[in-house]
Amino acid sequence: MRTWTLDDLARMIDHTNLKPFASAAHMEKLCSEARDNHFAMVAINQTQCALCKRLLDGTDIHVGAAISFPLGQTTIASKVFDTQDAIANGADEIDYVVNLTELKNGNWGYVADEMAQIVNVSHEHGKICKVIFENCYLEDSEKIRLCEIASEVRPDFIKTSTGFGTGGATFDDVRLMVEHVDPAVSVKAAGGIRTADDFLEFIRLGCRRIGTSAGVAIISEIASRMEAAGSSTIEL
Repeated sequence: MRTWTLDDLARMIDHTNLKPFASAAHMEKLCSEARDNHFAMVAINQTQCALCKRLLDGTDIHVGAAISFPLGQTTIASKVFDTQDAIANGADEIDYVVNLTELKNGNWGYVADEMAQIVNVSHEHGKICKVIFENCYLEDSEKIRLCEIASEVRPDFIKTSTGFGTGGATFDDVRLMVEHVDPAVSVKAAGGIRTADDFLEFIRLGCRRIGTSAGVAIISEIASRMEAAGSSTIEL
């Protein structure tokens, strides 16, 4: 059990707008909400990095770029270039999607090489790197093998989902990931997380980031519960 303040919980949220039609106005709203609630990061498509970096200037809120999103079906060289480009344009964190085709082909050497190259580029620049599994398309044995590779490569996070597949984060997947990855690698849940109860349960299960577009409503609901309980903290 741990005691959490409202700000502690807000700092677990990657505030997300990855819609293909997201405009500058949408980014301004996203960044304003992130500032008001002191979220950890804004999760955006790569092309929005420079704009969001300007909008968040002077804050400790990170800009997070989605790479090869949402399918993961680009070459390692392309993913590395896009990672470097995103960082050059202000990204503090990189969330990339694994190559599911090579995974399904059983080409684990490719998957490990891809992970190592992207993690290395991110870490060389002092940036956080997250690996998106897209668990809805994977067998448990494949998820476990990815956890084993991540335990060797050491990205900062492994992540359940893009939110654009056939399913999002599940409690069972998070339990499996936490169990099988080295404790030095954190777990992020994303995809379909819209309620305070689900958000809190994912944290109880061991997640250290939550990707959601419903962060404002979630934090508002938790704040109301704390106020009703006459407490400034919550035990999880």
